[in-house]
Amino acid sequence: VARELKARYRGSVLGFFWSLVNPLLLLAVYTFVFSIVFKPDARGGMSPYALFLVSGLFPWIWLSASALEGSMSLIANSGLIRKAVFPAELLPMVSVLSNLVHFLFALPIMVVALAAGRLLGYKVGGASLAALPAILLLQLPMVSGLALGASALTVHFKDVRDLLANLLTLMFFLTPI
Repeated sequence: VARELKARYRGSVLGFFWSLVNPLLLLAVYTFVFSIVFKPDARGGMSPYALFLVSGLFPWIWLSASALEGSMSLIANSGLIRKAVFPAELLPMVSVLSNLVHFLFALPIMVVALAAGRLLGYKVGGASLAALPAILLLQLPMVSGLALGASALTVHFKDVRDLLANLLTLMFFLTPI
């Protein structure tokens, strides 16, 4: 995982900051569109919308990036599997754990946003924030299983990655993220 993270940001001036740029940009765009452009009458617990969105967006990005990168991990590292006795199931786990590191770097942003929401008078955080470690412990095996299954299927059917990318996009808009 450390090798993967170092290789990803080698030669980059901003380094790990790039792992936050995409989620924050998505957050800004969706907040603008659904708070200002489409201004619904009542959100029913989704006010302020940016706090509601950030609590679902960061875990979703971890899941989707891990699944997509994990699906190609066996094919991308086929030379390593052929050359040595190597537990192939570790390769999809590298993508899951490296994306978990990115998610963990994004958590302080979410905590600061929730704290700011509390200061502004919104009822956010509390018990749901305290349950976050348990939620992460539940999401980790789910994401790992998805990446492992997708990687095994991609070895036999190359279309799995494209199908998975489209399904994840569809699921993004069909689930309350």
